[in-house]
Amino acid sequence: MARDAKHCPLSPMKNSLLVTAGILLIIQAASCQRVKVVPEVEAYPTESVDLRCQFVDGGNTKLTQVSWIWEPTEGQRDNIAVFHPTYGESFPESPFNGRVRFIQGTLTNPSITITSLKMADAGRYTCEYATYPSGNEQGTTNLVILAKPKNSAFPVIVQASTSGKPVVVAKCEAADGKPAATIKWMGEVGGTENTTSKKGLDGTVTVMGEYLLVPTPEDNGKEVTCMISQRTQDKPQIFPMKLSVEYPPTVSIVGYDNNWYIGRTDAVLTCQATGNPAPTNVTWTAMSGRMPDTVQISANKLIVRKVDEAVNTTFVCEVKNRLGVSKYQVTTAVIEQRKKTAGPSTAGIIGGIIGVVLLLVIVGAVVMLVRKRKQNAENGDGPPKHKPPPPVKTGSSTEMLNKHVTDPVTKELTETQPLSKVYYETSGEPVTDLDACDDDDDNTRGGGAANGGGPAVLEDSIQYADIDDTLNDGVLPPYSGADGHHVDEPPSTTVARGESFVSAAMYV
Repeated sequence: MARDAKHCPLSPMKNSLLVTAGILLIIQAASCQRVKVVPEVEAYPTESVDLRCQFVDGGNTKLTQVSWIWEPTEGQRDNIAVFHPTYGESFPESPFNGRVRFIQGTLTNPSITITSLKMADAGRYTCEYATYPSGNEQGTTNLVILAKPKNSAFPVIVQASTSGKPVVVAKCEAADGKPAATIKWMGEVGGTENTTSKKGLDGTVTVMGEYLLVPTPEDNGKEVTCMISQRTQDKPQIFPMKLSVEYPPTVSIVGYDNNWYIGRTDAVLTCQATGNPAPTNVTWTAMSGRMPDTVQISANKLIVRKVDEAVNTTFVCEVKNRLGVSKYQVTTAVIEQRKKTAGPSTAGIIGGIIGVVLLLVIVGAVVMLVRKRKQNAENGDGPPKHKPPPPVKTGSSTEMLNKHVTDPVTKELTETQPLSKVYYETSGEPVTDLDACDDDDDNTRGGGAANGGGPAVLEDSIQYADIDDTLNDGVLPPYSGADGHHVDEPPSTTVARGESFVSAAMYV
């Protein structure tokens, strides 16, 4: 680049700045670059790639020839393609023979295409012009050959460790990739990881990852995950794996309930075994020797068709796998009568039912209350939002005592109506009239207005007359005195305080 810059003269002002001469020289050289190329190009093996080159702003510069030079390593330069305007195209002997060609074949645009790429094709490609009078000018493209790694992962079959030393239980590999891949492990068993890499002759890299663990029978079937990331992949590739830890079988017998009584039928014992590899051989034996006639063997089940004294023994279950043998035994005791097993408590059941019923009642009441309030709110019902005014008495007790009664026939005032009712209005403050109260001892004889009651009616002293005759005569019946004689004049309408205001009996 500095060599090309010498053809671009510096201005007088820049020549005067001696302190920054080096920096200005670099800037000037960059501005005078007339060979335009792409700085870096990525490609994949077996594919094709275009390397662009163009000479711009030629002006009076005469282009003599253009060449493509390949630099695979530092210090090595090989011409792979040459173009001359008179002599045409030329492809010197190189690893690219038959795989390189010019796209247009002109001096101003001598771009080339390389086919059937190989990993060894990676390197620096320089487009160099021979010009007059400025000399050679050039631009360089760095070709990066990317390689997609061949990813794989698999668990390693191991045996349960008794030494406590970690072993490799899973492997993950990204082979022949460029650039090198990265490997990460994720697992629920708390293992450790180890990563190594190896470079190939063609520049690729193989990365290998290992997952280490002190394996136990409990780790068998647990999951670990390998994640591979690499530049050529859109996203990391994930490999979930289940660990395979081999261990001898473990055995147990289930089904004996300590209630094998004489005559019981179809009592069953089950031999349960786990192991890796899975046990395939299950054997039942009796410690007493020969297996009782009432016993039937079906795979891992021992079935007693009918319990008798012959099954009062010890049964042994033996299982095998490739790693070993394991046994388990149970002693059955035959009893005369069946043991009563405690069932569920009646009190507990009743209590549970009552609790459920109470809960349903409470829920129902709450639901009804909510619905009622909602309906009241929608209909505008409910308690009044203001207090009604208290009743008000319209008159005094004395006025009520002195109220005159008009005769319906003569239209005249005939007597003072005794106090029978008190009338109130619903406005104003209530009034208590104590006029009718009498402090004399006569009031203690009972009844009377003084006690707040109405006048006593002496039904024995009332004599009934023929209503039809009276109405026909048009004359009201006379009053009758206390001695039974008729009284022509009605009693006085004025009642003194302390006296009785009971009117004389009147014929109706």
